[in-house]
Amino acid sequence: MITHIPSIFHKPNFRRSTAAVTLTVLTVITLLIVPESARAQAAASGTIHVDITPGHEINSFDPDRALGSSLDVLSRVDINQVFSPHILQESLSAGWGPITYRNNSELRMAAWHWNPSGTWSDPAHQSGYFTGSTELKQPIRYILSYALPHRGFATSGDRPLAGPDLTYWKSNPYLTSKFTGESDTLHPQWVVIDLQSEKPVNAVRIAWASPYATKYQVEYWVGTRALDFDRGPDGAWKAFPSGMVKKSQGGAVTLKLSEAPVATRYLRIQMTESSNTCDEQGSGDVRNCVGYAIQQIEAGTTDAHGTFSQVTKNPSEPLTTYCVSSIDPWHSAQDVNDGGGYQHTGFDLFFSSGITNNLPAMVPVTLLYGTPDDAAAQIAYIEKRGYQISYVEMGEEPDGKHAMPEDYGALYMQWAAAIHQVDPELKLGGPIFEGVNEDIRLWPDAQGRASWMGRFVDYLKAHGRLGDLAFVSFEHYPFEPCNITWKTLYSEPHLMKHILQVWRDDGVPKDVPLMVTENHLSFELTGPMTTIFAALWLADNVGSFFEGGGAAFYHSPIQPQDMHKTCLGWASWSNFVADEHYNIRGYTSPYYAAHMINQEWVQHRSGVHYMYPAQSDVTDSEGNVLVTSYAVRRPDGDWSLMLVNRDENTPHSVQVVFEDAGSKKESSFSGATRFVSFGSEQYAWVNDGPNSHADPDHPPVATTVQADRLTAFTLPKASITVLRGKLVANQ
Repeated sequence: MITHIPSIFHKPNFRRSTAAVTLTVLTVITLLIVPESARAQAAASGTIHVDITPGHEINSFDPDRALGSSLDVLSRVDINQVFSPHILQESLSAGWGPITYRNNSELRMAAWHWNPSGTWSDPAHQSGYFTGSTELKQPIRYILSYALPHRGFATSGDRPLAGPDLTYWKSNPYLTSKFTGESDTLHPQWVVIDLQSEKPVNAVRIAWASPYATKYQVEYWVGTRALDFDRGPDGAWKAFPSGMVKKSQGGAVTLKLSEAPVATRYLRIQMTESSNTCDEQGSGDVRNCVGYAIQQIEAGTTDAHGTFSQVTKNPSEPLTTYCVSSIDPWHSAQDVNDGGGYQHTGFDLFFSSGITNNLPAMVPVTLLYGTPDDAAAQIAYIEKRGYQISYVEMGEEPDGKHAMPEDYGALYMQWAAAIHQVDPELKLGGPIFEGVNEDIRLWPDAQGRASWMGRFVDYLKAHGRLGDLAFVSFEHYPFEPCNITWKTLYSEPHLMKHILQVWRDDGVPKDVPLMVTENHLSFELTGPMTTIFAALWLADNVGSFFEGGGAAFYHSPIQPQDMHKTCLGWASWSNFVADEHYNIRGYTSPYYAAHMINQEWVQHRSGVHYMYPAQSDVTDSEGNVLVTSYAVRRPDGDWSLMLVNRDENTPHSVQVVFEDAGSKKESSFSGATRFVSFGSEQYAWVNDGPNSHADPDHPPVATTVQADRLTAFTLPKASITVLRGKLVANQ
């Protein structure tokens, strides 16, 4: 029989070292626990078919490059605690291999100074465009973020970092012909006004700054969802009858756009020619003198006398927001956010602490709100220190900022050229999409193309630079946080494999690896993140990712985090049950799932694993697959099969058949076969406010089964099971 391992994690003041815990667990579970008969007493309820025909491999991967975790923004206090020996040891004990560093500053529409030392383009005023120093001085422990004054009225993005001096909006100078080498008409810059509901509009008032647009057009949206790139905009932009302006002289202007007001929610000012006059920073830097700048925009109506009235809104209506095509990364020393609550980990601390697991790490560079010189300097610094980089992610979530793919592509090429001057061999990639389940679709271009990824790939191809795209990365947050039910679990394999296929259909070449670099159940904290649901989801998530052809998978985050109330109960993002002081009191279900994946299904520090097709015929009355299966042949010669019983209430007994279509032979596990399982019998989440915990909270259980072709393996309800052993051909 399968014997439960006694819990050694359920301690109110958990302080036992991970090394001791891991050793104790492994000592217990690797003992030959009294096995049940290898031959089932009753017929199995289902069969797992594994196609092991030579040449039928569907993927191959090395866990030390392909199965990792992530580190994101933290407070200064958190950084000090996370990088303490005990927390580092605990964080690594989940078994994930490499790590990816997330760039939350760019997510929050801010610049970051990866090195506090460096040079300003305007040193006299400690302002302009900052380039970090490549000199190796005091090791860098913290990275500070800087608000962008030229964000102005722009509110697009994810909770923009507040700053002391929001002056005016100005577009990114690196998207002008001076830097792209292309006509500015190929990179039109725009501002979209979201009135939040339909309002009558036939006029706009624009207060231009310098440089201003000498040619622009004012349009209104016919339809809904103008800014919803996740579901795809539903409608089209239409120019106002008098919306085209040529030979503008800037200044404050009021434009009558049509005789009769038009009911619309969205307006767009699209700019295609610049005055190239310098902004208030002067002519000393060409970046001050290109692009477009606006102090203020108002939408409204004009009466018969030409008097302008801004649209009226009820006090209960949301405020008008402004989405922009790009933002000038100009800033000054006074724009620093030096509070202790929002920091990034310094690269010296990150690479020297041990959190990288002695493996090359994926690092980001700022792209949307940075400069190519600064990105190149960052890479030069890291390499001068001797730290190992596996991949470089270029920017952060351009789709969430409503950046156009051609604009991102133009920046990407400039940044790639600068970085490859430092290291021509570095593997660069992106675009680091937000977690979406369908293609990202935006306003069609002149050829009618609406796919973000498709247009980005086409842009690189057209410029002969597709070779600079060494990988494509995206985030995976598949579920709405408050709408998760048990049956939601059944959708994960399809969602993951579908989005991988979407990127290929968009034109990503087959030889460009696809990577998930941030990952969890949902984009917001939700109760199921700590229930057994999360463990089963994670196993399916990983298995279906590699089954769908994925190359590298990073689960988020690596460090402990405390508990919070959500719409579906109390939960933590992390692998741990911990408080705000990082006192670890136990583990969450994803921690144990990580052990099943990283220490049972695959073998780290061993080499390449080969994945083969596996199918299950265990379904419910609605056709939902209740048992999913993922098969790999490990470097040690063992066959390893991860089985996820997604039936919440019922165990299932299965037989496993390995089939070789070439030789027409079948094989089965034979002899000593490892059987390890973790599920609802070992773990159940108890919602108890800040004291929420698991009870029971046992780790995986293991036994050895003497298997043959007639063996049926019973999978406990709501569980992950790994079977591992040698095969013998059936007679």
